[in-house]
Amino acid sequence: MIRKMTIEDYEQVYMLWKTIKGFAMRSIDDSREGVERFLKRNPDTSVVAVEDGRVVGAILCGHDGRRGCMYHVCVDPQYRMRGIGKSMVVFAMNALKAEGISKISLIAFTENDIGNAFWRCIGWTKREDLNYYDFVLNTENIIAFNQ
Repeated sequence: MIRKMTIEDYEQVYMLWKTIKGFAMRSIDDSREGVERFLKRNPDTSVVAVEDGRVVGAILCGHDGRRGCMYHVCVDPQYRMRGIGKSMVVFAMNALKAEGISKISLIAFTENDIGNAFWRCIGWTKREDLNYYDFVLNTENIIAFNQ
């Protein structure tokens, strides 16, 4: 079942994130408080996939009023290749479209071969015409990669 994510899903979503090899999480942004802040700002666009009574996929998805963005798109490795990822993406895209958003972007790490193949397979276009920049405002927001 694909449905809207709520803060009540946080513990299961966080545990899912911890199982994904190479997944990057930030100490503040991906804490319960950080995700709750995100969901309050974007209450209808984030998604979970639930099978056998547990969360097996998740997408944090939101927008700034102009462009949508997907973060932390993942499916439990035991549940991959069953259309769950694509179904979640379609759900999030429809939610963004209902809010008047016309374009969506996402970031995939260059070493994420599985993720990059997924995005190409479902018709997303890799941008070659821009550079992506970051500026850290809060050095306490530490990033850690799952091994």
